[in-house]
Amino acid sequence: MKLALYLPNFRNHVTVQELADLTDLAEELDFDSVWTLDRVVVPEASDRGELQYSFGMMKEFPPQLPVESRGKWFQGWPLLPWLAARTSKVRIGMSITDTPYRSPGVFAAECATIDHLSGGRLNVGLGAGWMPEEFAASSASHLFPRRHAHVRETIEICQGIWGNETFEYHGEFADFDPCGFGHQPLQKPHPPIYFSGLRDPKRSANRVAKYNLAGWIGIQDTPRELTEWRTAIARELEELGRSINDLEMCSMIWFTITDEPTDQTDNGKVSNILVGTEQQITDMLKRYKEAGLTMPLLWPPFADVPVSKTLDDLKRLKYDIMPKVEAA
Repeated sequence: MKLALYLPNFRNHVTVQELADLTDLAEELDFDSVWTLDRVVVPEASDRGELQYSFGMMKEFPPQLPVESRGKWFQGWPLLPWLAARTSKVRIGMSITDTPYRSPGVFAAECATIDHLSGGRLNVGLGAGWMPEEFAASSASHLFPRRHAHVRETIEICQGIWGNETFEYHGEFADFDPCGFGHQPLQKPHPPIYFSGLRDPKRSANRVAKYNLAGWIGIQDTPRELTEWRTAIARELEELGRSINDLEMCSMIWFTITDEPTDQTDNGKVSNILVGTEQQITDMLKRYKEAGLTMPLLWPPFADVPVSKTLDDLKRLKYDIMPKVEAA
């Protein structure tokens, strides 16, 4: 099982130094990757619990974000060149880039540049987004009804630009004649693409198989939910001639080591999955390993837990917990 750090660039208050300390430790501990979060705005309506949809359009969550509209957070995408310069080993990426907020051609070219800046360590996470209020703030309200099609075109444009000296595309959201976009990525045939499919296994499997994607990323998936997703995706992939064993199965999961046992009853997305004592987290990671999770994206809490504690927790995870998990 690989380990990944989900940087808390989205929380009520975070500093560059805190992000630097966490990144440096992930590099020191030989984590596989460091990821940032894509969040453009927090509407004031969220503070009142009045978003149009629940968080991530998932029924377990309220129509509210876990960060206040007046919170002090950082945008995830501009952090990637900084991460590329600060690190030398860990892979870097944003989970998940909401494609409708970006021009596909510009996004593809910028990814190629960041791949060079990192020496070929970029992961590309792609998804559709879910919050109409954020689409409005990104001048993309007109794309909300067609956001899933936008993801499809973005994948096709990225792969076309990354794999050809010149490329043209004539679609619904982009229409351009043959153009050169500068350097192609260092990674061949291109940086690995991870798809965020939170609601529909069939759609996820079709995207993964059609475009030969590298991984799937969920959020707060319990071992039971992960097994259900993995089984459903595996069935769809087999029909398309692909094996689930070729796919990186990941999930963004809140992580804190506690002194006292935590109630880890399976309540779906709102469960304390990786919040618990050292023994509880050890046992849970063993269950995840059996369920087929290949890489948890460890997500520090949005509030109440200082970064200094997260730094200690990551060390305990690496040196005290993971040896027991790998030995199981």
